[in-house]
Amino acid sequence: MQSLRKHLSVPPLLVGLTVGSALLLFFASSLRHLLFQSAGWDLGIFDQGLYLLSQGHPPYSTLRDIHLLGDHAAWILYPIALLYKLYPSVYWLLAIQALALALGTLPTFALARQAHLSSQQAITLVLVYLLYPLVFNVNLFDFHPEVIAVPLLLTAVWAARARRFAIFLLCVALTLGCKEVLGLTVAALGLWLLLWEGRQRYGLLAIGLGTLWFGVSTQVIIPAFSGLQPAGVRLYGYLGDSMSEVMVNLWLKPHLVLGQLFSLGTLEYLALLLGPIAWGISRPAWVALFPALPTLLLNLLSIETQQRNLTQHYSVPILPFLILAGITTLQIQGKGTPSWPRRSSFILGWAIAAFLLLAKYGYFGSLYLQSLDTWQASRAAIAHIRTADPVLTTSNFAPHLTHRRLIRQTQTAAPPVDLGEFHYGLVNLKHPGWLSTPAFAQTLVDRFQADDRFSLTYAADGVYLFQQQPVPTDDRRV
Repeated sequence: MQSLRKHLSVPPLLVGLTVGSALLLFFASSLRHLLFQSAGWDLGIFDQGLYLLSQGHPPYSTLRDIHLLGDHAAWILYPIALLYKLYPSVYWLLAIQALALALGTLPTFALARQAHLSSQQAITLVLVYLLYPLVFNVNLFDFHPEVIAVPLLLTAVWAARARRFAIFLLCVALTLGCKEVLGLTVAALGLWLLLWEGRQRYGLLAIGLGTLWFGVSTQVIIPAFSGLQPAGVRLYGYLGDSMSEVMVNLWLKPHLVLGQLFSLGTLEYLALLLGPIAWGISRPAWVALFPALPTLLLNLLSIETQQRNLTQHYSVPILPFLILAGITTLQIQGKGTPSWPRRSSFILGWAIAAFLLLAKYGYFGSLYLQSLDTWQASRAAIAHIRTADPVLTTSNFAPHLTHRRLIRQTQTAAPPVDLGEFHYGLVNLKHPGWLSTPAFAQTLVDRFQADDRFSLTYAADGVYLFQQQPVPTDDRRV
């Protein structure tokens, strides 16, 4: 019991790092949103779904024409909707994401102390976690529920080692609620606990729950709410058109799998992933990375190159086990195993260098300022939209206008058939947004101008707002 209290004691410095990082991350993502750099996919999708849920409507996002459970079966979004009942705001999502990432410091510290590392080493590992480039970068990439799983997975490992079954069960259950594919991560975590940690009860539970959830979510819940296969299946189209076909061809067509795995793209991704914590990847620590294998293989086998970088959310489930590998390496070093220089000063210097090289803080001085020339006009145009009527707008404007039943973003490949279904049309000719072009935006402006049902409400700096006029009624008495 005394050992448990030692692992759970929170020094003031740790509190300061946790609170400070949460505030910094929230400020960064909020600033990005205010600069109109967030997007309809994915921030707007979740914001619209949660808003509608809080208002008693089905959480169906018209930006993707999908029910929230039909996307990734992320039922953890449902309790988040309670916050929208207090006050509907997209900033709840940005705050939750920032807080979840910052809270990863607490189980990181607890795991380090549980491994009998010194307080100095534990704080160093906390800083390694916070400075890992993915933490800063994924916080900027809109919102994704699986980020909530980062502190949960770390806490689950701590709870299994501390034999705290209730905490372990809660963390596993909440992790599964973040995304269907995390069932594979939880199952792999269970196998690791069973084979290498000697926690049979915990391991069997995680294997069972993870496998069951993955099967139920992908074969029952997602098809029931979307009418389709899980969206991720298309990323492995070279292996088949359905999940069962993909899984079979993983074994029947090894030449396709090996050709995807052994490539320059794989080497680049592994360098990006392991580089920031290369000092901690010792041979004994490789075992700690076992639960990350499902996510790693999914990313490597995907045809989508965006899954193999440190700027988006696809590598999030790997992060907890990279930190665990670092803890394992320092723990083994304390027993006399030869290793790289692993003094706290070296580790911290390496983490800072990795952050400076790979974190996207520079976007605030470049990419995020590209639409600053229309910032004031954009704010003014949005202020003119005073009702919750349907809107057609760009990807960058969409998350500022998602609190309504119908909103769609402009897409060159899917132009609106009838403008009449919208009450507002908001277009930016200079910055037409993702999936659109200046030429396409101009065609929309021309269509609105030629449509007698609409009038131009606002225009400045290439930003155009059109509003549908009410149909006049004839009040004359017969």
